[in-house]
Amino acid sequence: MLIEIKQLPAYPSASGIEYLNKKYYIIGDDANNLLITDDSLTAIDSIPLYSFAEKRIPKNLKADLESITTVQVDSVEKLLLVGSGSLAPNRNTGWLIDPVSKKADSIQLDIFYTRLKEHGLDEINIEGICSVPGGILLSNRGNKNYRKNFLVYTKKAFWKKQSDIPITLIPVGSNTDTTVFNGISGMAYVSTTDQLILTVSTEDTGNNIDDGAIGKSYLWIVDDFSAKKNWAAINPNKIIDLEKKDSRFKGQKIESVCVTSVEDGLIQLVLAADNDNGISTLFRIEIKQN
Repeated sequence: MLIEIKQLPAYPSASGIEYLNKKYYIIGDDANNLLITDDSLTAIDSIPLYSFAEKRIPKNLKADLESITTVQVDSVEKLLLVGSGSLAPNRNTGWLIDPVSKKADSIQLDIFYTRLKEHGLDEINIEGICSVPGGILLSNRGNKNYRKNFLVYTKKAFWKKQSDIPITLIPVGSNTDTTVFNGISGMAYVSTTDQLILTVSTEDTGNNIDDGAIGKSYLWIVDDFSAKKNWAAINPNKIIDLEKKDSRFKGQKIESVCVTSVEDGLIQLVLAADNDNGISTLFRIEIKQN
């Protein structure tokens, strides 16, 4: 299952990862720039977003960019990054980035996040995003005191029509153990198999802002997602305990996932871990399609 581990000691807090044109694009929730690696996970470039003197942007000022996906904008493939929305105004921002020209345009998501609250999200903490058939999917992570994970299904280019874009909230997963909370930290959609892959981790925190002691990390696999995106609630078809599969996942807070390839019955993924210590770790793994 586990193929490779790669540490990025110079880059902090990897919280989102996307694969495009044989390059990985990695964003840290308190990083000044978007990191670019080649296919071997070696850092080769970056795109500046902020200009703080520190390596890590202070917690009360960071945009908390936790999510990244690819979107089509006027026939151009771009990277969409969104802040968590957990603390206004800085975390209500996002970025549209052209990976070829490296042009980065900031976007404000205040109206969209306000509407999420109106739809029933008492605590906003967007930690995952991916493009799915017909629209965009975001994930909202709960905590020990707000014990609910939600998927947010909306239309493509939702940032352009925030006032009236359709929004559907879908509860996902169950948390019957009151001693821990399994929170969704990232996700990716596998178009060739119609599977939604969620990264899930336990963390000892009772709110949507503070970090806590790191627990375990999992993959939740949802099969036949296209038929389920309008369901009232979704549970995973399969749960993979990463630490049980390989002890090297112990103490790793997996924050995001991207799909590299699907062939010979195997899905190759790269996982990004942020262990709150100022560095980032990547894991290349393979899982069976079914």
